[in-house]
Order: sequence, then structure tokens, then C-alpha cells
Amino acid sequence: MKEITISTKIKVYESAKELPAEYQKLLESARAARDKAYAPYSNFRVGAAVLMGNGAIVQGANQENAAYSMCICAERTALGNAAMQHPEVAVRAIAVTVKSDKKAIAQPVSPCGACRQAISEAEDRQGADMVIILQGSEGEIYVLESGKALLPMGFHGGFL
Repeated sequence: MKEITISTKIKVYESAKELPAEYQKLLESARAARDKAYAPYSNFRVGAAVLMGNGAIVQGANQENAAYSMCICAERTALGNAAMQHPEVAVRAIAVTVKSDKKAIAQPVSPCGACRQAISEAEDRQGADMVIILQGSEGEIYVLESGKALLPMGFHGGFL
């Protein structure tokens, strides 16, 4: 028998002011996208913004539906928009932030499993990692070096 250890390194910033300027701008864009979310059922708004290799920033926000399984997450919306608007450009980073109409969320919220898979596949497709920046509606900011830190044993096309 052998044992495998999987670990994740997370950099924790107390405020956006500690982030590099380009990540401050990206997080601000994710907050603006969050305000455009369509979340009439959960009142849980998620905004995402991706920083492209050419410096462009592309946004996405969650889009709810009364049939919850048909909802689209902000992360996948942003990644899809990025692929359509800049098909030959790699994503360097993605920032995700949330806001609830019911309460303050003072800790970073991680992407759901489907979004983790989408991030992992986007990294595989472009052959490069993307920085993951996470924040609640306030409080600390988590920065991870890759989507693989969120989904270390992800399924990929090589299995097919």
C-alpha cells in the first residue's frame, strides 16, 4: 500500500488593497458583475470576472431559474463569455465574489463542483494554470495558484 497526500496552498489577504493592482481591478469587476446577477429565488448573487492574457476583463454573473438545475453559475458564464470574446487568449486569473440579500458573508465562498471542473478543463485546454481569487461580500480574500488546487483529482479528457 502507498499513501498519497494532497495539499492546497492558499494565500490570505486581509483586504483588496494588499492585492496586486491588476487583481484589485479584477475583484472590483467581479463585484460589479455580482450586482448584475439574476437571483430572484435564492437572493444569493455571485459575480465572476476573468483576466485574459491580453489584459481584457470579461464578466459573468449567476442566472437563476425556477427549475434550479437549469441555473448557470457566474464562473461558467464568465469562462464561456471569455472563450467567445477572446477564443485564442488564455485566462490568467478568475475572481469570484458573492453577496446575499439575507446576511453578510465574511468568508470566501468556493466555486461549486461543476465550476471547479469547468475551471480545470479551461486550464487543460489552454495549457496553463489560472489564479483563483475568492472573496465573500466582505472580509478576507483567498488566492490560489490554480484551479487544480480546488479540484486536485479532476476528471479530464485523457480518460476518454
